[in-house]
Amino acid sequence: MKFPLLSIDGSKKDSIEISDKLVNLKVNHKLIKFVIDWQFNHLKSRTAKTKQRNEIKGSTKKIVPQKGGGGARHASKKAPLFVGGGVAHGPKGAVYKIKKINKKVRKLALAQTLSKKNSDKNLHILADVKKEVKKTKEFNKFLETNKLANVLIISDTVSMKNINKSARNIKNVKLIKDEGANIYDLFKYKNVIITSSSAKKIQERVLNEKN
Repeated sequence: MKFPLLSIDGSKKDSIEISDKLVNLKVNHKLIKFVIDWQFNHLKSRTAKTKQRNEIKGSTKKIVPQKGGGGARHASKKAPLFVGGGVAHGPKGAVYKIKKINKKVRKLALAQTLSKKNSDKNLHILADVKKEVKKTKEFNKFLETNKLANVLIISDTVSMKNINKSARNIKNVKLIKDEGANIYDLFKYKNVIITSSSAKKIQERVLNEKN
């Protein structure tokens, strides 16, 4: 599928061919939601932690005789039963399991998300930016000319260096490198701009079974 190349200065550029397997797939919303949930849980910080019985400092001496008292047997004061003892089945901090998702599934979900953006006419390809765009005003003009707002920009390293200063302070605009392209950000922002080099890299990564 052919996409017209946008340019910062408004000059006409050639078009770019992108595989239908990346931008023209049938969308499975359940699959995409599944991968977004996995990504969100994967990034979530797990800081809550309680001390277990073996982490409580103190004597392990039995607090009452085990027999002859007529009551239940008790071990040390570290037991969860007592105030100041360990907590049974409490949160364990960073020690938790994350369910794994096959790479092929993640790639498919990424391609379907890009396909959804394309079908909504919210996917745009930007010609690699080879000269530094110094002023925010200049980059803002580019967005206004193309009627783009609430934008995620997926960029190659060179273009990132050249537009970072001018784009980073614009409201509702996020700039990420192509290796960091992810479904959560793609859905968070209405419009997606990908530099031509990044589009080729993402296409190669998604379609290459060995990666």
